[in-house]
Amino acid sequence: MIKTIKKVSIIGIGNLGTQIAEWAAFYGYQVTIFDVKQEGLKDFVETAYKKIQQKGASGNIHIKDSLNEAVKEADLIIEAIPEKLELKRNVFSQIDKAAPSHAIIATNSSSIPVSMLEEAVERKDKVLNIHFYKLPAFPMADIARGTKTSDQTFEIGKEWIESIEITPLVLKKQCLGFVFNRVWRAIKKECLKIWAGGYAELETVDKAWEIFTKNPIAPFKFMDIIGLDVVYDIEMMYYNESKDPTDKPPKKFEEKVKRGELGVKSSKGFYDYTK
Repeated sequence: MIKTIKKVSIIGIGNLGTQIAEWAAFYGYQVTIFDVKQEGLKDFVETAYKKIQQKGASGNIHIKDSLNEAVKEADLIIEAIPEKLELKRNVFSQIDKAAPSHAIIATNSSSIPVSMLEEAVERKDKVLNIHFYKLPAFPMADIARGTKTSDQTFEIGKEWIESIEITPLVLKKQCLGFVFNRVWRAIKKECLKIWAGGYAELETVDKAWEIFTKNPIAPFKFMDIIGLDVVYDIEMMYYNESKDPTDKPPKKFEEKVKRGELGVKSSKGFYDYTK
């Protein structure tokens, strides 16, 4: 643990939010969580607590009934809600009003630079991008400044990432997609075009990836794990930024998302998980 951060709050307990909360607690931090959807949170906390006890860690996780309660004593708040710009701005504003003046506010966004959120808060020197990848499979996190983030805030954030044994991927200046996600985005974009255009079966693309990289988590399988609604929102973020027609996600992909075929979490995405 680092002395400047003892209490961590996670706002948005979806796929990555749960992983971040559990990981931080493993490393001794006192974690509070809040999500507008309360279903399943108690089960998650009970399961996580057993794992934390088995590890002998001193951290814990507490559920709060409101965002204000979740952040009122936090030293670091990580927003991990869906990739929707206005929603994130609204949540950043709420956090800013309720959190202690010293607290750092970070977004776990996988595509939106924190500079697009900083106007929603007064503490513009205390905002960061801290974007985690799937834990524990990919123990790395992008870290980037806003336009007015202080050196002290950046160093505290970087030290905190290192304190939980995650490799910080430092951005020298902000860019859409950050470090690995920018590379991953190029792969994902072309895979979707091959599938939507009927050039090859998605299983063929995944098999080629597995053979070439010797990595069993192939592109379409990985998108199913992330959630196809999340993937779609990210792709639309790129398109809305560039206005380049080639950046717009394929219509076939949009229709899949509208049908509720969202990947692992809905039991069907590019692959069928009902069995």
